[in-house]
Amino acid sequence: MTDLKHRPPPAAAVDAPPARHPLGVAKRLRTTVKHLGLILLALIMLYPVLWMVVSSLRPNNEIFRSPGLVLDGLHTQNYGEGWDALASPFGHYLLNSAIVVLACIIGNLVSCSMAAYAFARLDFTGKRMWFAIMLGTIMLPIHVIIVPQYILFSQLGWINTFLPLIVPKLLATDAFFVFLMVQFIRGLPRELDEAARIDGCGHGRIFWRIILPLMKPALATTVIFTFIWTWNDFFSQLIYLTDPQMYTVPVALRSFVDSTVNTSWGSMFAMSVVSLVPVFLAFLLGQRYLVKGIATTGIK
Repeated sequence: MTDLKHRPPPAAAVDAPPARHPLGVAKRLRTTVKHLGLILLALIMLYPVLWMVVSSLRPNNEIFRSPGLVLDGLHTQNYGEGWDALASPFGHYLLNSAIVVLACIIGNLVSCSMAAYAFARLDFTGKRMWFAIMLGTIMLPIHVIIVPQYILFSQLGWINTFLPLIVPKLLATDAFFVFLMVQFIRGLPRELDEAARIDGCGHGRIFWRIILPLMKPALATTVIFTFIWTWNDFFSQLIYLTDPQMYTVPVALRSFVDSTVNTSWGSMFAMSVVSLVPVFLAFLLGQRYLVKGIATTGIK
């Protein structure tokens, strides 16, 4: 007698493919359409940058005649001509920007972290009021304070130096970074401070040995934003720097545009591409820290 319990299933039941659920197909279709839309928007946003890169490899007389991204040939002479087109080699202006950026980064890291620790951990009179005033400065545009600042720095003899661009960073004037670090420090458990205080640590050692090592994501976010904002800053550097030898990259790029003679568009685009490389590398290398810093500070 054949055992019915061990009888093999019918062939049709084994070979039949699983039926696709209509909801699964619709979900895949929506995901595909969403990704295609994001790719299209990314291409639209990147088109000006791609056009600038392509234009830096074209002769001047063909830049505005060919609005597309197709190259007939590589005109790399724009990079050599642009490097030596101004009073000094373009590397001199890159060095000036690097000096300003490095000093501003150090200033923001030191001053903003100390101010954030004071707002997050110390108790003093008017703490809430001063914190609200500090946050209010975020909404204050630079055009409102640039005139009194210029008069002050002019009386100090700081015009045409890097001091007006660097010294304010040592005074925790970037309220955004102070707020970012305050939010991060508030997320750290106070038990760490209490344990360090039992071991005899004061506020200085608690800040230096406990809080600061744990603030690496917030500090990395501050470094990246300070680098990008200072490197691309044009208005302040144009106001305070008048000697061509003191020009930074944004002000030097403006020197390529001359209303009295023909503008060397190819050279200007070539040096613009060169000036974008440090910003691109900074964002590429620090993207992981940037996302982590914003996600852990409550700014999201």
